[in-house]
Amino acid sequence: MTVDEHGRPEPSPAVGEFDTLLGYLEFHRATLEWKTRDLNDAQLRHTTAASTMTLGGLLMHLAYVEDHWFSGMLLDLPRMAPWNDVDWATTPDWEWDSAHTLTGAAMREQWAISVQRSRETLATSLKSMPSDDPLGGLAKRGWPSGERPSLRWILLHMVEEYARHNGHADLLREAIDGQTGE
Repeated sequence: MTVDEHGRPEPSPAVGEFDTLLGYLEFHRATLEWKTRDLNDAQLRHTTAASTMTLGGLLMHLAYVEDHWFSGMLLDLPRMAPWNDVDWATTPDWEWDSAHTLTGAAMREQWAISVQRSRETLATSLKSMPSDDPLGGLAKRGWPSGERPSLRWILLHMVEEYARHNGHADLLREAIDGQTGE
């Protein structure tokens, strides 16, 4: 595996579908880590233009997304800390709002915990997926329609989620200290 100058693992160019999807997910996880690296609490709360989005909010949002899709949807586990203590009806954007009060260390730690849980959940879920097409295996939890996403859909959605938000992270980081890069 090749790691770039920012510590991101480059996805292998000639591997199967699962390794390609996971490679890009790990690359985008590392991109978010890079974009939030070495920033203090105030910088993680910095906004730009008319947006209320912050890099700390991105860390908390993606921590929530990790837990939602891998622990919640894939394995049908109940919400865990800190998500299980949130009154989501009163504060539907809690993961974004919490970034204005949590420390940078707390936000980074929650994101790292959620990513590690996702890695462990993925490894566990692969054991119960069909051996002929593990990516075609369905999540244990479905949508209200009863339809359940495949592992393929979840991994691709996670790549999309990170890629989209890493674009936001690029703009926010540049507004904070001028640092640019993909």
